[in-house]
Amino acid sequence: MKEEMEKADGHAYFTLSGDVNSEMVRRVFDAVSDMTEDKVGTAHILMQSNGGYVSDGICLYNFLGNLPFDIVTYNGGAVASIAVILFLAGKQRYASDTARFMVHKSHATASSGARPDALNIIVEGLRADDLRTEQILKQHVHLTEENWAVHASSDLHLTAQEALAVGLIDAIADFAPPKGKRLCNI
Repeated sequence: MKEEMEKADGHAYFTLSGDVNSEMVRRVFDAVSDMTEDKVGTAHILMQSNGGYVSDGICLYNFLGNLPFDIVTYNGGAVASIAVILFLAGKQRYASDTARFMVHKSHATASSGARPDALNIIVEGLRADDLRTEQILKQHVHLTEENWAVHASSDLHLTAQEALAVGLIDAIADFAPPKGKRLCNI
């Protein structure tokens, strides 16, 4: 009876943590397969990540943002770097009062003794990644000129209050699954 009620209301609750990488992509793909089979109407996802690979984050952003059901994302502690782009896949987005966000430009490390042509390839890749992530940020978030100036040369840190002010989140609220609801880790 309880399981039937959970399916009837269509809400399901998940946690997603760790590095944004190909392993996370696989885990999310597998979890969404189960969500689809379970006829989830709204997936509530608590995220905790310091970031990872740009392409993996953009893949998950595009994938989650185009599912046939709603994604609601929550930040209960820290969502940083490319994980912020992933977080933006939420149709609704929330953060705990003590949560923080951090966005920055892409970066890479060149191997010792790298030739100029190899360094140029790295630079062009970083510029392309920055264009992609900034395009997504601008679609969802209304950073101030001061925010963009910080972002241009450093890490931009936002508290929950600041995230609310720029539209990164819809409200300050904790991830709080209802009593009796199953909580799954992705």
